[in-house]
Amino acid sequence: MLSKQTEKALQNRSAIREIFEYGMKRGQEIGFENVFDFSLGNPATPAPKKFDETIIKLEQTMDPLKLHGYTDNAGIMEVRDAVAKNLNKRFGTDFEAKSIVMTVGAGGAINTVMKTILDPDDEVIVFAPYFSEYDNYVANFYGKLVKIAPNFPTFQPNLDELKKAINKKTKAVLINTPNNPSGIVYSEESIKGIAEVLREKQKELGQEIYLISDEPYRELLFDGAKHYFVSKYYENTFICYSFSKSLSLPGERIGYIAIPKTMADWEKVALAIKTSTRILGFVNAPALMQMAVKECIDEQSDLEYYAKNRQILLDGLTKCGFTCAKPEGAFYLFLKSPIADDVEFCEHAKKYDLMLVNGSSFGCPGYVRLAYCVATDKIERSMEKFALLAKEYGLQ
Repeated sequence: MLSKQTEKALQNRSAIREIFEYGMKRGQEIGFENVFDFSLGNPATPAPKKFDETIIKLEQTMDPLKLHGYTDNAGIMEVRDAVAKNLNKRFGTDFEAKSIVMTVGAGGAINTVMKTILDPDDEVIVFAPYFSEYDNYVANFYGKLVKIAPNFPTFQPNLDELKKAINKKTKAVLINTPNNPSGIVYSEESIKGIAEVLREKQKELGQEIYLISDEPYRELLFDGAKHYFVSKYYENTFICYSFSKSLSLPGERIGYIAIPKTMADWEKVALAIKTSTRILGFVNAPALMQMAVKECIDEQSDLEYYAKNRQILLDGLTKCGFTCAKPEGAFYLFLKSPIADDVEFCEHAKKYDLMLVNGSSFGCPGYVRLAYCVATDKIERSMEKFALLAKEYGLQ
């Protein structure tokens, strides 16, 4: 017999995966070139050449017992040291090797943090729109996800609502910038505002409130947008990172947690994070991937490819009459549904073999997410379909 929690999870399947699976089935029927699938955030550019060369070099030169063996639960010390130095150089921080715990991607990082800090019924606050898996991550540890609607049309966090939402059960606030699904980058004013609210509430309630910054899209920025490194603004911050997007390695599951020295009892927290990595069954992040990313830590995927796709899609949809939030980062675009029911709109878009994900699944009804990490020519060819869809809703 399945657990009640698992039964609930089965009833709440990922809208992203359902659309993706439908698109795959449709592609087998009419040809994949005729399906315009904007559902899945899977990088569309290959990993940097240096990464492949590094893998080959490691396989040819390293002792295989060391290369493929267990590592410290927190990761290989020289890898952690390289990550700390890279962050310090880029963001003016003060991390050291023991501040870093290597993880099985950002998802593994967030679950490890949740395991470390949550007791049953503790609350984690998120700002909509938010990555839909956050519901499951919090539920894994019997916590409660508290959702706050954003300020429209900027999609910046609503700080007034944040103040109202925090109470004795609040253990953390989880943010994601650049944001999936909107592509919006939180402003420095927003980051400072969140920090001020949390400091005020910590003092008022007499307890730590953690800020968890989920940053897999940190390097994917456009038009001069800037990422404001969150731990420089708020002391009790966990930085959760993945190389999935910056190096186009989503299937390799490699990332890290950075714990700043400003965090209360930071060394004890770092030890607890390391322990949670072990008892969750991750044991350690993949050893080969740890060594490979150490050598490629300054490499990056082809940002220009995404920038080009973004502009073609944004210009094309606007021309069709749709209203879009201009994305400043990541590889997603948030389109306002022409009808209130975004689920119905996405279902109707299938008529034109357009695979879109409803905003309701991201806690933001009335909008639709498009992932533009797809072939450029497919975006260009999709515009004819979007024009037909727009015409049905009187947008043209």
